Parts: sequence; C-alpha cells; structure tokens
Amino acid sequence: MVSTHNKDKPWDTPDIDKWAIQPFKPEDNASGSPFLEESSFVTLFPKYRENYLRQVQKEVETALSKQGIEYVLNLVEGSMTVKTTLKTYDPAAILKARDLIKLLARSVPLPQALRILEDDVACDVIKIGNFVSNKERFVKRRQRLLGPNGNTLKALELLTKCYILVQGNTVSAMGPFKGLKEVRRVVEDCMKNVHPIYHIKELMIKRELAQKPELAEEDWSRFLPQFKKRNVARKKPKKSKADGEKKKKAYTPFPPSQQPRKVDLQIESGEYFLSKTEKERRKQEEKKEKREAAKVEKDKERAKDFVAPKEADYVSTTERSKKEKKDKKRKRAADDEGDE
Repeated sequence: MVSTHNKDKPWDTPDIDKWAIQPFKPEDNASGSPFLEESSFVTLFPKYRENYLRQVQKEVETALSKQGIEYVLNLVEGSMTVKTTLKTYDPAAILKARDLIKLLARSVPLPQALRILEDDVACDVIKIGNFVSNKERFVKRRQRLLGPNGNTLKALELLTKCYILVQGNTVSAMGPFKGLKEVRRVVEDCMKNVHPIYHIKELMIKRELAQKPELAEEDWSRFLPQFKKRNVARKKPKKSKADGEKKKKAYTPFPPSQQPRKVDLQIESGEYFLSKTEKERRKQEEKKEKREAAKVEKDKERAKDFVAPKEADYVSTTERSKKEKKDKKRKRAADDEGDE
C-alpha cells in the first residue's frame, strides 16, 4: 500500500528553526487550571552557607515567584524547600527550582545559579569523593583539575561553554547539555589519574574541525591525538661494593641449625600451658600496651605544634638606636685606621 502521510506542508518552510526552544508562557497551559497535585523538593545545605542563604533569601523568592514557585528556607533543620502553587503554569519550573536550590547548597553564587531558570541551561553536580581513598592523593588530583592560578578550569569553561565550580567533594557545572557531558568526562578521568590537559587538547582540535564544513560528515579520529599510557621502567639503585662484601658469608659445608617451632617457643615462654582465657587476656594486655605506647608517641607529636617558637629578646627603640649609633662609630673608627 502506498504511503499517504507524505503530504505537502505549506506551513513547514526552510526558515523555521526546529531545534529552537520556545519559552513556555501562561497561555500555553491549555487547561488554564492549577496542577492536581503539589510537587515539592527538599535539599540540605552545610552550616557555613547559612549566612549567605539568609542574605539572598528575598532575591531567590522574587525569582521563583515569577515562575509561580514557593521557596522556604528552614534554618533550624538546615534545609531549602521548593513547592508548586496555584499560580504555577510551567510543569518544568519545579525541576528548575530543584536544580537552583541544589546549586545554592553547593556554594554556587546566586547571580550564576539563577541562570538555571533559563530553558537552554542545565546543571550537573559530579561527586568526586569516592574515586580516591587516600586524602592526600585526592587533594592533589582535585588541584590538578583547577590548575595553576585556575588556568586549567578557565580553559575547560571556555571550551565547554559551561560554568564550573570545584567545592569540597563535588564539582558543580552549568551550561548546555553537550558541554556538561564533556565536563563530566574530564572530571571523572582527572580523578582516575588522567591529566585534564589531554582532554583540553582534544577539545581544541574538535572545535577547529567543527569550523570546517567539508569535514562535517567525516570521521575525526584520524585528527585526534592518541595518548598511550607509558610504564616507564625506573632504574634500580646500584649496590655499592661495600654492601656486597658485607653480605658475603664464609662457606661452611654444614647445614644451618634447625629453627625452633612455634610450639617450642610457646613451651619455653610458658604460654603453651596457659588456658584459652589466660591466652586471650595476655593478648589483650599486649595490645593495650602497644596502644598506650602509640598514644604517647602521638601526644608527643601533637605537643610539638603547641611549643612556642623562640623569640628574640625585646629591645626598645631607644636602646636599638643607641646600639646602631655605637656600631656606626666602630665602623668609622675601623675605616679611619685602615686609611692610615
């Protein structure tokens, strides 16, 4: 049977941008009635954000009231809540409001966070705390994402057209969907010990290739750099002759004496004849002694931080000036003697 759906559409002209996102207006709500159910989202925020959120509370309320969303700041529980009201006309507004409070909780400044209410802007909060167990290594890799004077982060923002904020164990990003996908890939690979500079080089090449229309339908893999992981063999430290001479032992035709067994050592110490409860008690006592010894060492190390540094003796300004005058007189006298 011949298809009948391919008919001429006089309204579908080439000048129409089918990918353009049209703003949702109150007239677009066909029913005109409020939503049947109330939707709400709650987000907790850290205590150090309390003062800032209290200062910008009115600005957030005014921005969300235009969308018909109610904003509640609870300082007792340390939470922010957004709800739909009878004036809400856009179904996606509550999701944008949820993203807004999420960004505010992650230390994104309000002027930047309000951009999330636009239709062509999305956000992504990337958790980076679970990638590395060692704290020092985690801090180094997070700093690698920032770069010297924040240059690496600025380069990523320019190439992905996203706003990126590294805060604690999370990385907050705002921008177009395509850019957010690249940001997540770069951040996760950075925490997996892949330097961001490799991705930055790749993104720069892609941006140059996108400007050439003749390469639009070709494979770009031949232009992109292929970075391979190199396992560089480290040189082992050379053994000196003195160490070699020390290790050499005199040759003896007799085999070495037999080492005592564990049971023999227990019989010698008397532990073999003890009951199970006594053995456990002795083990606990040994552990307790080791803990106390380690605690004493730790306390000594901590006490070093509280030892006051040696300060120079206080000298008043008058005494200092007198000393300086005397030193000058001595130098002059020494110079005069040298000239004579």
